[in-house]
Amino acid sequence: MSTKPVVAVAMSGGVDSSVAAALLVERGFTVIGMMLNLWSEQDSERENRCCTPDSIAMARRVASIISIPFYVLDARQVFFESVVKPFIDDYAQNRTPNPCITCNRFIRWGFLLNHALVAGADYLATGHYARIINHPEGIYHLSRGVDSTKDQSYVLHVLTQNQLRHALFPLGEYTKPVVRELAHNYNLPVAERPDSQDLCFIGASGNYRQFLTKYAPQTLNPGLIVDRMGRILGHHPGLASFTIGQRKGLNLTSPTPLYVYEKDTINNTLIVGTREQSGSNRLFAENVNWISGQVPISPFPASIKIRYKAPDVPGVVNVVEQDKIHIEFKNLVRDITPGQSAVIYNGDICLGGGIIS
Repeated sequence: MSTKPVVAVAMSGGVDSSVAAALLVERGFTVIGMMLNLWSEQDSERENRCCTPDSIAMARRVASIISIPFYVLDARQVFFESVVKPFIDDYAQNRTPNPCITCNRFIRWGFLLNHALVAGADYLATGHYARIINHPEGIYHLSRGVDSTKDQSYVLHVLTQNQLRHALFPLGEYTKPVVRELAHNYNLPVAERPDSQDLCFIGASGNYRQFLTKYAPQTLNPGLIVDRMGRILGHHPGLASFTIGQRKGLNLTSPTPLYVYEKDTINNTLIVGTREQSGSNRLFAENVNWISGQVPISPFPASIKIRYKAPDVPGVVNVVEQDKIHIEFKNLVRDITPGQSAVIYNGDICLGGGIIS
């Protein structure tokens, strides 16, 4: 009889989740492999890069090598309703969403965690590069992974105390090169498998503009490109084709490099400016999740990431309401983009975050 808890591992056929499962087996846990069959543009697993037939076959092969049971769960409908539809709706409102965060909130740590618990698991483990620190007072803290180049605490800022109580991140203490080395040591066929990319549901091309042409054509209506004085500089093929801070693809002739400053939805106009004009020293965010479950006393200083790959910038966080914040930066910050997440840190500890509004 096993003396250790049962752990369901979210498997994808990639190196990270495979090594996470192998590590847990080595540590004596009773491990179950679970993979999600997600919605795709053709409503076919062949199109979603997170669950292609090859990925499913590879995950099943890894499960066989490390001698654990493996199951595929049909999550197509809930994935469409919870991730794809909001993605389309956000672009229709000229926001630039991060569907991976939505997926973590509703699919991995909602749908999959619930199924894992019903199946008798005590924990759900993933291949995320992040760490969980259990404070003596019984509060679970989410911390950055040891590998700063792969840290994924940003996309996990939506987790709650109850979800962290049932979460394991076996890779949090490792770097990516070490994980690949471990895969070789475990004789896993995924050791050199390339990392998966975002926007898994839009097909092999990865072209979200083609996807929006089909599902939200109104976001790709042509319009004017103007500078901040209102002078017409050119034309754009649709506001959804651009994001705040973008420089390439404007097709403008200018002695000074121009960047997307704002998307004027009402007038279907793209406003551009110089690099110096494209910054801001504040942002507002809503739908804020505080990981501790407790709203901090504001104002308080913190480090903030405004995008997954953006560097931390210092700022002061003001709580407007329980789920709304106003952040003031000491210096101008470029590329603050509605729809992306502003995630708040105290050192390595992720406090939470919300959607930039």
